[in-house]
Amino acid sequence: MRGQARQKGMTFMEKTENTILRALIYGEEVSLCVLDTTKMINDAIRVHGLSPLAAAALGRTLTAAAYLCSSLKTEGSALSVSVKGDGAGGAIYVSGDKALHMRGYIENPHVYLPPNALGKLDVGGCVGKNGYLSVVRDDGENRPFVGTTPLVSGEIGEDFAAYFAYSEQLPTAVAVGVKIGETGECLGAGGVFLQPLPGASEESVAKAEQAIQRFGSISSLLQEMSAEALAEKYFGNVKYYTLRPEYKCNCSRNYIEGILAAMGEEELRSIVREEGKISVHCHYCNTDYDFTAEDAENIIAHARQKE
Repeated sequence: MRGQARQKGMTFMEKTENTILRALIYGEEVSLCVLDTTKMINDAIRVHGLSPLAAAALGRTLTAAAYLCSSLKTEGSALSVSVKGDGAGGAIYVSGDKALHMRGYIENPHVYLPPNALGKLDVGGCVGKNGYLSVVRDDGENRPFVGTTPLVSGEIGEDFAAYFAYSEQLPTAVAVGVKIGETGECLGAGGVFLQPLPGASEESVAKAEQAIQRFGSISSLLQEMSAEALAEKYFGNVKYYTLRPEYKCNCSRNYIEGILAAMGEEELRSIVREEGKISVHCHYCNTDYDFTAEDAENIIAHARQKE
């Protein structure tokens, strides 16, 4: 499933699937989650034509959102993440569900900024420091939970750590990263999340805080090894359960037709008169749907049959 490849002297692993590993560690007092989202980020790059900087910012957000989705319990549950700062990349939107179908976009997919003081992609400048991170979780019971926190740095990982601490009252150690190669391909992407459970001892909390500091660049590690190998290297022989997220939009022509039908006859016919057709663009999968006047009448007729 995974083979070795080379790109300009660098070794990296070709990833054909995404991975989420979850386990309880430190006497089952701390929840551990290790993610490899390299393929997901490459899919997002392909769909949106992302610049390296846009891929890094959106990729970190997709990774954190995938972690959140891996905790959804009921069928039909879903969540969405919005990161709205004052950076050059504009807002970032990501959605996912219990099936771990993840999708997202950034307002300026071609954003470019000079490297930061450390010579790395300036994700903080892309996202911005003034703004907020918002999570909307719908457990399928029409009672969505909404949590919002101010941005801390625009580095995404730090912002999600602040979100967990202040909005969900769950202190969480977070490391996320995306490494982009010279050709624009994602070489490694993923994250590690360590979340002490209620009643965890101070010793276990301290271990979690120390563990997250040992990673350095999580994306560089995942460039060279699998999530399973990384987990074993840093946390030993722990029993994990494995999930497989993917970049997948749930939209379709039939789905869009249902949305149009809900707009009503008058609105649909008004759009056709003014525009000559109805055009719908899905930002998540960058797909355009066009409906002619005849298509609109068929949608109207079908809606009437259901009344």
